[in-house]
Amino acid sequence: MSTSYLAFCAVGVAVLKEFNTIVEEPYMDEPFHIPQVQAYCRGEFSTWDPKITTPPGLYIMSLLLKRVFLFKCNIPMLRLTALLSLLALPIALTRLVCYHKRERPPASIAAPVLEATVLAAFPLAWFFGFLYYTDVPSLLFVVATISAATEDRHWLAALLGLISCTFRQNNIVWVMYAYALSQLTYLRFRRATPNSSPAKLYDPPALHASGADLFRAACSLLGVVPDIITSFLPYLFVLTAFGIFIIWNGGIVLGDKSNHIPAFHIPQLYYFIATATFFGWPALLSGRQGVLSLIHNVWKRMFGGKIRTMITFFMLGIMAITVRLFTIHHPFLLADNRHYTFYLWRKVYMFHPLVPYLLVPIYLACGWAWFLRVDASPSNSGDTHFAAHAIAGTALFLNPLCAASGTTA
Repeated sequence: MSTSYLAFCAVGVAVLKEFNTIVEEPYMDEPFHIPQVQAYCRGEFSTWDPKITTPPGLYIMSLLLKRVFLFKCNIPMLRLTALLSLLALPIALTRLVCYHKRERPPASIAAPVLEATVLAAFPLAWFFGFLYYTDVPSLLFVVATISAATEDRHWLAALLGLISCTFRQNNIVWVMYAYALSQLTYLRFRRATPNSSPAKLYDPPALHASGADLFRAACSLLGVVPDIITSFLPYLFVLTAFGIFIIWNGGIVLGDKSNHIPAFHIPQLYYFIATATFFGWPALLSGRQGVLSLIHNVWKRMFGGKIRTMITFFMLGIMAITVRLFTIHHPFLLADNRHYTFYLWRKVYMFHPLVPYLLVPIYLACGWAWFLRVDASPSNSGDTHFAAHAIAGTALFLNPLCAASGTTA
């Protein structure tokens, strides 16, 4: 076991022990989840709290731990379910990190690479790793799904993806992302055989792509469909199961549908970019080009000539319109002072009516910075392709749109 991973586990266990000593009662959304799983532990599988919006994957996971390892269904042991998922996260992330770095994974699963351990300590994942929530188990299975798909183990990836959807319904987007990412890699690195010359996906380097390349890439996609359709079969079963669930349930969320209505929540993409920049600025600034060069390149992308300046102001205008039309002031966000977002919304976004619009140029600059940083990543040899950005962007765009406009119990 690596020293970093051992320290990660030891600190996690110590934090959970201290947390259980201080917070003895269910906290935040735990008053919904804990009574529900305790009903399952008593064998009352027909009992369901109508305020719970997510499927029972978390409760089934705890029930399996109870049956196999004789876990009790009290608060400390239930929180251990989330912690075990957090401690398993570096192991799952290791294969994904090694894939992107084109390195062979460690021989022992108990020795995850340092980067994976650091990623697992991401503040949001770390915080929810000590609460009986769906977040960390959901993340664990999403990472495992993408990892299996990149290794061309598509039936396993589909199974893991299906399990991930039992924690969070909108993980269906990341299941399809896993498939798309794996097929993009396959199309890029496959070789022609002596008797055939397979169709190629039009996929220029992202930094040199234009708007016309989107149309050419879409047209070339038709030619490669026969080569990737077979791998799609396992994921088709997941999509079918998800569609059946939507029809049976009459919507995405299970309960409290009046407070969790699907909505076109475009500004959530801007919040994501801002959050990624706030937490990930060391990665953003650690590129080979340096801080000043990154700032210069972002400025050049936004205002490097009349055409780019016109496009930038056009984009800023569109973004401002989406902020005006699609910002959601959800009552949970305005009323629940147990969440950091409550204070962020009250102290920043609602400080003055102009604040949401003044942040728009920052969102755009951060988006360009990440675009340039990812393209200059050593793991991509400075040559990230257009399709990779398109797939990632589509997943990030669809994921919030599949979620309901409200917090999820």
